[in-house]
Amino acid sequence: MRVEYAEISLLGGREENQDRVAAVVAEHAALLVVVDGMGGHADGAKAAQATQQVIVEAFWHSPQPLIDPLGFLHLTLGRAHEEVVRLGQKLPLEQRPRATCAVCLIQQGASWWAHVGDSRLYHVRRGALVMRSRDHSHVELLLREGLISAEQAQTHPMRNFVECCLGGDPILPDMSLGRRRVLEPNDVLLVCTDGLWGSLKDPELVSELSGAGALRQKLLTLGERAVRRAGAASDNTSAAALRWLGD
Repeated sequence: MRVEYAEISLLGGREENQDRVAAVVAEHAALLVVVDGMGGHADGAKAAQATQQVIVEAFWHSPQPLIDPLGFLHLTLGRAHEEVVRLGQKLPLEQRPRATCAVCLIQQGASWWAHVGDSRLYHVRRGALVMRSRDHSHVELLLREGLISAEQAQTHPMRNFVECCLGGDPILPDMSLGRRRVLEPNDVLLVCTDGLWGSLKDPELVSELSGAGALRQKLLTLGERAVRRAGAASDNTSAAALRWLGD
C-alpha cells in the first residue's frame, strides 16, 4: 500500500486544544481519525483523548486488512462512546464530557468511513469533490431541505449546535457510515474538525488538496487560513489527510 499522509492540530484562539488527530498507517491498512472535544462541556480534552485512544488501539489490535470494515467502525465508535460516557457518569447530564468524531479506514484500494456530529470527511479526486459527509446538525438539515444557502449556513446562529455526539447520554448516538468507495491514484481523503471547515468553503479545500505539493504543507496552509479568517474567536483546528498512490 503506497500512500502519503499528514496531520495537523492548531490551537487557534483557544486556551486549550481539545482536538485530537491521528493518521495511522500499517502495511495493509490505514486509519484517519479526528476528534473534537466539545468545549462547552467539562473535560472536552479528556473526551477527545479517550475517543482517539479507543479507536487507534482497536485498529492496531485488529488483523489487517479488516474483514468487516463497517462493523469495525460501528463497534469501535460504540466503544468510544461508552468510554466517554464512563468519564462523566458521576456528573450532571449537562456537564458530562462529549466529543464529535470522524474516522476513515483505507485498505485494499478502497475507503470506508464513519462520523458522529460535525467533524467531517472529504473525498477529493482530480480537482473535484467526490463526497462530503453530512453533519448531524440542525443547520445541515436546513441546508439539505433547501431552506438556507451554503453562504447562510456559514453564519447561521445555530451553526455550532450538533444533534448527536459521543458521550453524555448513555444511549448510543446516531452515526453515519459510508460503505466501500473505490479509490483511484492521487485521490485525497480528509478528516477535519469544524475549526477547519467552518471558516473555509468546500471549493477552497478541494482546490488546495488537488494541487501539487506535500500534504502536510497543504493542511498547514488551510489550517492557518481558517484560523486567520476566524480571528480572535478561532477554534481548535485539526485535520488528517491521506493521498492514495496505489497498492
